[in-house]
Amino acid sequence: MAQVFTDANLSEIINSGKPVVIDFWAEWCGPCRAIAPSIEELAHEYEGKVEIGKLDVDANTAIPEQYAIRNIPTILFFKDGALVDKHVGVASKSALATKIEALLK
Repeated sequence: MAQVFTDANLSEIINSGKPVVIDFWAEWCGPCRAIAPSIEELAHEYEGKVEIGKLDVDANTAIPEQYAIRNIPTILFFKDGALVDKHVGVASKSALATKIEALLK
């Protein structure tokens, strides 16, 4: 299951030493709901290797502002604590898996 990321816990997670994937979403966002099953499946498939979670932009405003999130869904990819990739909009599970695999190299 995808983790719940918040303004309060995200800094610690990003600096955990594992790659991190953050899905910025909101309950009212149709495309966010469309991509949610893929995020959940990827979180299960990469459990223990990659920290994959969702950050609700309505409940958490500091982190979306910090990373200039203007559209959702936006997915950020971190490696060694640094932002290395970004995807805006809906993506296929396989496209996201390709980006996650790149984090593991």
